[in-house]
Amino acid sequence: MATEESTKKRMLQNDDKPRKKQKKQKKARDDEGDLDTEAGLNRAFERMDGQLLADHIAQKTRRFGTDLSTVELSDLYISPNAIKDTTSWEKTRSLENLPDFLEAFSDDSERLSEAPKKCGSPHTIIVAGAGLRAADLVRAVRKFQKKGSPVAKLFAKHFKLEEQVSFLQKTRTGIAVGTPQRLIDLIENDALSLENLKRVIVDASHIDQKKRGIADMRETMMPLARLLCRSDLKERYTDADIVRHVDLIFY
Repeated sequence: MATEESTKKRMLQNDDKPRKKQKKQKKARDDEGDLDTEAGLNRAFERMDGQLLADHIAQKTRRFGTDLSTVELSDLYISPNAIKDTTSWEKTRSLENLPDFLEAFSDDSERLSEAPKKCGSPHTIIVAGAGLRAADLVRAVRKFQKKGSPVAKLFAKHFKLEEQVSFLQKTRTGIAVGTPQRLIDLIENDALSLENLKRVIVDASHIDQKKRGIADMRETMMPLARLLCRSDLKERYTDADIVRHVDLIFY
């Protein structure tokens, strides 16, 4: 009797394997279908609300953070309530549409061109996966650049850390564009202040020629997770009533 039950169990498990494989293959096809290589976009982000984004980032963090303990991984978890829902946005998440997107999801869009009085203390930080992409984003948001409020270029491509520290210490800026690790370095150098920060925009939809986005590579995903989960930021995401609230937005 026991032998017969074991045989049935093995048969059921064997039947399950093709189904799981088919399910995995279907998911891979669906994921591949979201990749618009011509536009350089992963369109899956257009449909992701806070819960889906939180799950996606958590999955990527676990994938690349294999050297981290359970406690360390939990410290890098972002609550769905921390992420602003942008699924109502109907336009393509392209460079050309970024200014309109910023205006649509900023509570004070008329002040995007202004700079806080404190030097090196932007109201908006845009996080890109690479220096070349960050340079493209800088050009895309030049609409908001005015005399006395330049867009800060905070990435490693052609710019030394020391030069950026000096720039931030003596320059007022409203919008800063940077890569995750360079932004962390500037914060820890006390050059980049988060005091007046109102929103963090993650350039998540963009993919490179190898179909990889900012969350698809360990060298960008892990610094991104550490940046977004800094205690001086994380505590400001979920409470919309506090004066120093920060919107976390994925583009």
